[in-house]
Amino acid sequence: MTIARLIAGRSTEVWSIEAEDTVADAVAMLATKRIGALPVRDGGTRVIGIFSERDVLYCLQTRGAEMLNLKVREVMTSPAITIDPATRVDEALGLMTRRRIRHLPVEKDGTVIGFVSIGDLVKYRIDTIEAEAEALRSYIAS
Repeated sequence: MTIARLIAGRSTEVWSIEAEDTVADAVAMLATKRIGALPVRDGGTRVIGIFSERDVLYCLQTRGAEMLNLKVREVMTSPAITIDPATRVDEALGLMTRRRIRHLPVEKDGTVIGFVSIGDLVKYRIDTIEAEAEALRSYIAS
């Protein structure tokens, strides 16, 4: 299964933040939307980084509360690691595991068309394994 099929049918809206926005703005968006990360854009459609809960924690430890006044570009993880819609789910999961990341923007022709989390990919794998197990049980029982 490809990432394109996994994200098919989802809303095409991908919440993101601008590099010049403040960390306070980004934290507010994470909290309001109840999400763990945001693609960071630089005034256009191109993703230049990722702002995540981890970035908040690392910066809070080193800068304290003043970090809320920093620009997202000063705190984000950059460059962003992105995937193509044609990427297979197992490839994306392997990439996330190797790179120790939890979110991947899905880009097509330089434009973000989706955003997947490791939870999305693990859920797909679990659903697949359960369906295969049920098919085997049915086959054995018949």
